[in-house]
Amino acid sequence: MHFITSRRTVRAAAVALAATLPCVTLADAAQATAPQAAPQVKDQAAPSAPQSARVHDGHLVDLPVRGGTATVDAATLRVTARTPKGDVELSAPAATAPGKPGKVTATADGARWTYPGTGLTVTARSEQGRLVVSVTSTATADRTLTWPVTGTDRAVSAVQLPRGEGLSIPVADTFWNSDRAQLVNSDLDMSSALTMPMWGHTLGGRGVSYIVPTDIGTSLRSTSDHGRLRTTATHRFSRAEGTTDYTVTFALTDGSPVAPAVDYRAWLKQHGQLGSLRAKIDAVPATKKLLGAFHAYTWGDARTAEGVKKLRALGVDRMWLGYDADDTPMDAAAVAAAKKAGYLVGPYDSFANGQDPKTSDAPTSVWPDKVYPDFCVQGADGKPVPGFHDRGCYLSSEAFEKAEPTRHLLADRTKKMTANGADSYFLDVDAAGELFRDHSDAHPMDQARDRANRLARMQRLSGKDRLVLGSESAGAWSNQVLAFDHGSGTPVVDGLWKAQKDKEKWGGYTPAKAPGVFFKPAELPADVAKAMYDPAYRVPLFETALHDSLVNTERWELSYDKLPQQKTTRALLAMLYNTPLNFVLDGPSIKERGSELAALQKYFKPLHEAAGTQAMTDFRTLNADRTVQRTVFGDGTLTVTANFGTKAHDGLPGGCVDAKLRGDKKPRRLCPADINQ
Repeated sequence: MHFITSRRTVRAAAVALAATLPCVTLADAAQATAPQAAPQVKDQAAPSAPQSARVHDGHLVDLPVRGGTATVDAATLRVTARTPKGDVELSAPAATAPGKPGKVTATADGARWTYPGTGLTVTARSEQGRLVVSVTSTATADRTLTWPVTGTDRAVSAVQLPRGEGLSIPVADTFWNSDRAQLVNSDLDMSSALTMPMWGHTLGGRGVSYIVPTDIGTSLRSTSDHGRLRTTATHRFSRAEGTTDYTVTFALTDGSPVAPAVDYRAWLKQHGQLGSLRAKIDAVPATKKLLGAFHAYTWGDARTAEGVKKLRALGVDRMWLGYDADDTPMDAAAVAAAKKAGYLVGPYDSFANGQDPKTSDAPTSVWPDKVYPDFCVQGADGKPVPGFHDRGCYLSSEAFEKAEPTRHLLADRTKKMTANGADSYFLDVDAAGELFRDHSDAHPMDQARDRANRLARMQRLSGKDRLVLGSESAGAWSNQVLAFDHGSGTPVVDGLWKAQKDKEKWGGYTPAKAPGVFFKPAELPADVAKAMYDPAYRVPLFETALHDSLVNTERWELSYDKLPQQKTTRALLAMLYNTPLNFVLDGPSIKERGSELAALQKYFKPLHEAAGTQAMTDFRTLNADRTVQRTVFGDGTLTVTANFGTKAHDGLPGGCVDAKLRGDKKPRRLCPADINQ
C-alpha cells in the first residue's frame, strides 16, 4: 500500500517586576515521590508594552525577559541570561561566524545591527517575556547560519525534542549518545521531521525553550560532545526558496520536560494559531463522534454492513473507521451501518501522487485531463520529481490551486470519494510534509506557498465540505484545519523503516483482504523499540500544546496488535495522554480480538468524552526511574496515573493505569495485560 509513510535573557529591578513564565510544573524525579496538586497551564497575558534594550561595551545588548535578563553578544551571537538562580548560557557563539558587526543601535523595542561582510541584519527585542532574535539576509547568494548552539551550559541535564509525541532525553544518557539511538549527527527538518518547530533544555530546576517560527529552511542537528548531547539549528537563507528571514525565540522556563510545549502553546495562542476542537465540533457536529472513539482501518468483511454490526454488537459504540482507496471501498450500506452505530467513517485519499492512468498501481494516483504529467512538481533539473517509491510524480499543490476555480478537480474527487455517505476524510501527506519547491514555469511555488496551498484545500474539506478531516503525522502548523491525525503520536526513528522492509518478518501486501504488513504481528529491533517506546524518555509535548485542538494518534500501520511486545506500554501511554489507540480490522480479527478492543474502548470512552476537548494541564513523573507518570486535564476534570514498571507504586500495580474523573469516589483501573490474553 502506497501510503505507509511520506518522504521523508534590566537588572534586578526588572527581574523583580517580571512575571513568572506560566509553565506546567513537573516535580524533579528525585523529589516527586508522592502525588502533588496539579498546577494549571494558564494562557499568557495580552501583549505588554515594548521594553527598551540596554546597549553597552559596543556589542552587548541586554533585554528583559520573563524571569531574568538576556544578553546578546553581537560579535558572536552568544546569548546568556542572568536569573535569580545564576547565569545561564542560552546559546554558545554561532558555529558559522556571522562576520564583524556594524554599530549596534537601540530601537523602540530592542536593538539592531548588521554584518556588512555577510549581508545579514539582526534585530533583538523582548516580546511576551521572550527574547526574539530575527536575522534577515540581503545577499543575493544563498548562505547558512548555524545558530543557536544549545545545550552547552554544563548545568543542562536534559533535552526535549518534539519527535512524534515528544521525548525528554538526559544529555549524558549513553544510549542516546550512541549510534544505536539514531539521533546523534542526524539533521531533523523543522518543517517536517519534527511535529512542532521548537525544542528545549532542562537545567536543574529551570529550563530554556526555543521556538523557530521560520521553520521552513531550518534544521536541527544533535551531536555528542564528550558524551553529552547538544543541539544546533541551521537556517539556509535563499531568495529563491523564500527563506531570507530567520527568527528564534528564547524563553526561560521552570525546567519541566513539557515546558517547551507550554511555551509553544502560548506562542500559538498569542499569534492566533491555536485551534479548538470544541469550535470544530460546533462547526461540524459529526466531529463530536471522535470523542471516545478508537481508530481503525478496515479490510475484507470489516468493510461490510455485517462486519460493522458485529463490531457494534461487541459494545463498541464509538469508532473512526477508514478504508483504503482500492477496488472494494465501503459501500453505502456499510457506511450507513457505521453511522447508525455512532461511528465516523471515511476514505483514505491523497492529492500528492500522479501516475499514467494506463499503468497506475493506485486509484488515488489516477487523475483526468492530463493532470499527469502536467501537474508534476518540476525539479531544478527540469525533470518531474518522482513520487513516493519512485512511482509517477509528486503533484504540485500550486497547479491544483490554479486549476480548481474552473476545473474543480479536487472538489469532484472529494464528491466521488464520499458519494457513499462518508462523513470523514483522511488526506495523506498534506499535513506532514515533505514541502516542495516547484521549478515549473506553469505553476512555480516555494515551500511556503506549498504549505499555504495545502492549508487552503484542507480548510475547504473541513469547512465547505463539512468533513471530519484527518491527515498523516500532522505538523503543528496544520492544527487549525484538522480534527485528527494519524502518526504524530509516534516518535519514529529510521530503524523502523528498515524493519518494515523485511517482508519475511514484517509481512507483505498479501493477502489482499488482510495484508501481512498491517496484520502480521512483528517484533521491533531492541534499539528501535527503546528509542520509540521506552516510557523513561517519552513526554507528551504534542498533547501539552495541542490536546484540545485535535485528536492525535500513532501511525496507523503500527496498529495496536502489530507490536505485541509494546501493547501494554502503548495502552498505558494512550490512557495517560488521553489519545485513541489505532487498529486494523478484518472479519477474523473482529471475531478473535474484538472483545479486547471493546474492553479498552469502554474504559477509554468516558475519559475522552470528558477531557478530549480540554488542555493537558499537568505532567509529572512520580518516581526516580520515571516509570510512574501522571497527567491532568482541564482544571482537574481528569487525572491519570500510569505505572510502566513492574513494582507497585502507592497501590498502583505495575503495568496498570488509574484514571479519576472529577466526582469519582475512587479511580477507574485498567491493567491491559489482563485483557490482552
